[in-house]
Formats: sequence, structure tokens, C-alpha cells
Amino acid sequence: MTQWETTIAQALSDVGYATGMWGKWHLGSDPESRGPINFGFDEAVWSPRTADEVLWTMQSYFPDGPVTATPYAGDTPIRLEPELIYFRKKGEQPEAIATYDAGFRARFDRKITEWAIDFMSRSKNEGKPFYLYLPYTQVHIPTIPDPEYAGTSKHGNWADLLTQMDDFTGMILDKLDELGLMEDTIVVWASDNGADPNYRMPAIDPDPVGGQWKGCSGPWRGGYFTSLEGSNRTPCIVRWPGRIPAGKVSNELVHQVDWFTTLLLAAGAAVPDDRQIDGMDMREFLLGDSGVSGRDTVLCIQGNRLQAVKWRQWKAHLFQQDEFLSTWTPYNMPHLHNLEWDPREENEVDFPHGWVLHPMAAAVGAFLGTLAVEPPIKPGTPDPYVPPRPGEMRPEEHLQLGVITQFVTTLVRSHEELPQPHSGLDHQSG
Repeated sequence: MTQWETTIAQALSDVGYATGMWGKWHLGSDPESRGPINFGFDEAVWSPRTADEVLWTMQSYFPDGPVTATPYAGDTPIRLEPELIYFRKKGEQPEAIATYDAGFRARFDRKITEWAIDFMSRSKNEGKPFYLYLPYTQVHIPTIPDPEYAGTSKHGNWADLLTQMDDFTGMILDKLDELGLMEDTIVVWASDNGADPNYRMPAIDPDPVGGQWKGCSGPWRGGYFTSLEGSNRTPCIVRWPGRIPAGKVSNELVHQVDWFTTLLLAAGAAVPDDRQIDGMDMREFLLGDSGVSGRDTVLCIQGNRLQAVKWRQWKAHLFQQDEFLSTWTPYNMPHLHNLEWDPREENEVDFPHGWVLHPMAAAVGAFLGTLAVEPPIKPGTPDPYVPPRPGEMRPEEHLQLGVITQFVTTLVRSHEELPQPHSGLDHQSG
């Protein structure tokens, strides 16, 4: 992220909240300019990227010595050092506190749970409201459980990790109760993507952690990095005793981006009005004052592709992509599914139901219009980033996606510093 972006942490910090995060930060690798402290957190311990890199130095064929890509990159050394774990407080420089290797990985989630509990205690003692972001690093490859939980489930590493994560979550909730903050704290427990689609792919050579296991998405088809329901539907539990009805379940649509708007307003902060905001205010729905969420539509985007559109119980796929590692192919016309009749998205419906494409197209058109006004910020864009002003965007070309016409605009303002070339091969996994 460029520093122009506003996070929940930044908005809440501006109105007096103590803010802290511990865990995975896959939003910028430079600990000095694009780490959590640059985006509103008072303190943080984080891995700058993802846990995949823990596997590197465990490989039997990992190179011993400098790595080059001659002749194209000349003699330039290619960075393949182990990933580091950083600690930083606002006003201080980042400090590398550990190497993110297999040994540290096994204990990382326990450590960040303990640090988060300490942060809550200190905030309570200082009389400050707090925002705590705790992105657990498990469950994710490599599946290395905490020593206390290894083998306890008798169902393999994944089940051990689920048990571990449940216990660590319980430690956070128990601490809130102990501090007397249970009824004053909104807890959101959510997953970021669907099941891992890989089955027994060796994670390491040799492979002491048991490889990867294909996850189950219940009645839905597909895993993460697709636009199928098995990717899009993820667990979400919200707790606010005395305010959100306990035990309530719903089939209403709520999008992950809605948390930005909802939590800021619930906490007494302002939603920025100087940029395009996709999130909706879900307070009435979550508090039980409304039986409907108010969201009709979810747009399913893969990379920079609009891949599918979901409207109520209907889903239109513009591309076919069945697996994480499979290729994607554009359809000549959108493939339409009714998710109540066909939760696995295997049986296409046709012309009698084509009217549902009209509200879908209206939603997509409006969204694409916001991208023409405020284009996505490309990887490598330098800080300080300044959004384009009226007249600085030029329509350049368009792409026909079935019933949808996508216009592409180009920023005509020149940059003093050009973005660095980006291969797209660095980090495709989550």
C-alpha cells in the first residue's frame, strides 16, 4: 500500500485509540516506509510478507552462496535471505527480532497472542480504548503446530493447528473478560479466503511437516484464488455482548470491505470522504435493528480481472477458472448460476433468467466508473502518491466482457520518479 491509503488503525488512532498489530503483514515489505507503523499502528510485530518463505532454507536444494540471474540481471545478487520478523513502535526505528524459520514459525502465533494480551492490559491501565489487529499466521503452509499442540488432534497438522487457533482465540476472549471489557469490545473473527486446494503436495524436500492437505469448502466448489463460492465464502463471527444478539446466523451478504466503514462508525471515527469507498455500514444489520444487510452485490476480482458478479442468490461468471493453479478463459457470454439451486456452480441457467444480468451490469458499470475517476494504484508506485485530478485521466481503450463494457483510463500526469518494473511473479500466493 502507498501511504496515501487510510486504514482502520489510522482512522481510529486519529480519534484517540491505542492501536497495535501482531502477525502477518502482506501489504509492503519495507519495514521503514510500508510497515504497520506507517499506517496508523502505535506498535507492531510482523512478518513483512507471507509464511511461504519459511520453507526456503529448509529445501535440500536451496543454494549455498550467492544467487545470480546471468545474463539478464548481470552479476546482481538475488535476495534469498531468510525472512525476518520486525518489531517497531511509533517514533522508533524497526528492529529485526527473529529469523522467520521453522522453529520460530511453530511458536509465532503463541507469541503474538501473548503480546496482544499485554497490549490490551496496558491500554486498559492507561484508560485508552484500543484497536487490536491480530492476523494469525496459521493455518497456512508450512503447517508446523506449536509444540504443545503437535499430535494432539490425532488428525494431522491441520487439525492440530485448528485446535491451537481456537485455544489462542479463547485466551484473547478470556483476557477481555478478566479486564472487564467484554461488553465494551467488538470482536470480529474472520477468515480471509477459502480452503487450500492442494492435496499432499510436498511442502519441503525432505518433508517433515506432512505436506499440504486439500481443504473442504463444505457444499461449495472451489478453493482460494478462484471466484467460486468455495473461495468467496469464509467464516465470520462477531461478538459484542448486550448489543449483537447471541447465536444469530444469517444468509445475508456482507463483504469484507464493509468492516472498514462499519467499525469506524461504530467506534466514533469518520469514514474518509476524499476517496472512493466500497464498504457499507452494517451496524443496523449486525445489531439486529434490520433483518437485511442492504448489500445486493459482490464483485469477484482476481488480480486486475473482474471475474464474476454475485447479485443476491445469482452468480455470473465472466471467466472460467476452476482451481488456484489452473488457467483462466473468458466466456463468450456470462455463465449464470442460481446458487440456491446449484451451490456448486455446475449447472448453468439460460435466457429465462437473463434479466438478472441487468442489475449486475448496473453495479459493475458504477464500480468501473469509480476506477476511471480513481484508478487502482499499481505495485511499485512511489510515495508520496497523489490521486489524479479532473482532466488528468484519459480513456485509452475498452474491453468487452459479455454484457459489460470495461473502460480503461490512463493517468496523463508524469511522475518525477518512475515505478520500478514488476514481474508479477514475486508473491502470487497468500
